[in-house]
Amino acid sequence: MSGRGAWRGPLGRVRAPKGEHRMHGYATRVSVITLLALLLGLLVVLSVSLGASRLPFRDVIAALFGAGEDQTSLLIHKLRLPRVLVAALVGSALGAAGAVMQGVFRNPLASPDIMGVNGGASVAAVAFLTLTGSRYSIYWLPAVAIAGAFIAAALIYLLGWKRGASPIRLVLIGVGIATAMSALTTFLLISGPAFKATQVLNWLSGTIYGLSTPHLLALLPWVAVLLPIGWLMSRHLDVLALGDATAAGLGNPVQRTRLVQLLISVALAGGAVGIAGGIGFVGLMAPHMARMLVGIRYGTLIPVSALVGAIIVVGSDMAGRLMFMPYDLPAGIFTAAIGAPFFFYLLYTKRQFGN
Repeated sequence: MSGRGAWRGPLGRVRAPKGEHRMHGYATRVSVITLLALLLGLLVVLSVSLGASRLPFRDVIAALFGAGEDQTSLLIHKLRLPRVLVAALVGSALGAAGAVMQGVFRNPLASPDIMGVNGGASVAAVAFLTLTGSRYSIYWLPAVAIAGAFIAAALIYLLGWKRGASPIRLVLIGVGIATAMSALTTFLLISGPAFKATQVLNWLSGTIYGLSTPHLLALLPWVAVLLPIGWLMSRHLDVLALGDATAAGLGNPVQRTRLVQLLISVALAGGAVGIAGGIGFVGLMAPHMARMLVGIRYGTLIPVSALVGAIIVVGSDMAGRLMFMPYDLPAGIFTAAIGAPFFFYLLYTKRQFGN
């Protein structure tokens, strides 16, 4: 092969027929999305099937389609399936949020947890859990966490504004905001009731344990609305990737685009943190894995990042339930165990290539 859409044969360089490369790329992207969706479906069924009492695959599939024994259906629909679906929603929100944020900042190391957005969501959620005494409905938790994430994002944007919002300044300030939010969360834990601190610490580590249908219904509207909006606006991220000057020359309102996409990313990450706590590194890992599979166009990158994020969180939650039974470890422990080395690998490769 020599060049894009061309190869070298006996008669020299021959160009591929018009549209062939484009169709090949489209078919590849569709195949990747289909395979990831099938893998996620398999993981969901496997996670529902495995546990303290193991259920045969055929019984799980029958129960999912409304058949099977009443006792099995009750176990699946009331306990196991909502938890797994919450894990999938949380992972998809974090994966998509990470992809959008990396596009906004044009920085492959940007993610909601590293930039302080998750920290702002955590501060708001911890304040809600420790200071209100559980007087309010769980449905308020994602909204409260999103409000905290918005405050953190607003601080990042305001402090980073200087005749425009430079991606480099925003990243540096975001790292500082993340540190400040971590300190504020610790202060809230220390000053709050002791019995609440234990519960909140478990939540902060990033856990799907105990999540059920109300949590699923609390998060679902945020993901169902924001994820498609982020995907529909993905072409603006493709233009931003060309640089601010080029994007402005092509008629793209750079600062407005960056702000709107940042708000979408913040809301997705804040909603996920409000439900599942600090599940770290998913927003960093999922977009990079997606890029390896489908390339850099955000129209495909965002949905693939969402699928990869869902697979990571569902797999991590399943590992936390099964590997150390009867203990149920937080999914965040497993995402951190994978994500921290992945982060250092990215730092090393960027240094090697001078990026």
